[in-house]
Formats: sequence, structure tokens, C-alpha cells
Amino acid sequence: MDKINQKPINDRQRLIINRMLEDDFKGYINTSKYAKLAKCSADTALRDIQDLKSRGLFIQNPGGGRSTSYHLIEEIKS
Repeated sequence: MDKINQKPINDRQRLIINRMLEDDFKGYINTSKYAKLAKCSADTALRDIQDLKSRGLFIQNPGGGRSTSYHLIEEIKS
């Protein structure tokens, strides 16, 4: 959580991180899933994801293109 507190995250990012921490969250997050949950455009979702990735909060899963997905770092889950 120290990584999050160093530079505040926006409300959409907070919503998605909290949702991913819930026990019933299945799988990973991708741009379209992020956009749907956060009720934003795919472009905004991608910018938010890239910001979280650059901060070291999201890690990109292997693969790419249309199947690009991300997961939270373990320190946040603990």
C-alpha cells in the first residue's frame, strides 16, 4: 500500500484495485474488463492500466495483443 500512497491514484484505479482484492474476483484484468467495471472508455482504461503498470502495481501476464492481461503485485494482495 505504500506504493499507492506515494502518488495518489484516481477513483477508477482505486475501484478496480479494490475489486481485484475481493475474494470473488476471478481471473485477471484487461482493458475491456477494466472499462466495463470502471464505466469508462477503452482508451481511458488503457491509460489507467499503463499508469498502474509504470508504478509497479500491475504486472503484465505473458502474451500480448488482444489477450493482454494484468494482475496485481503480491504485496498488495497480502
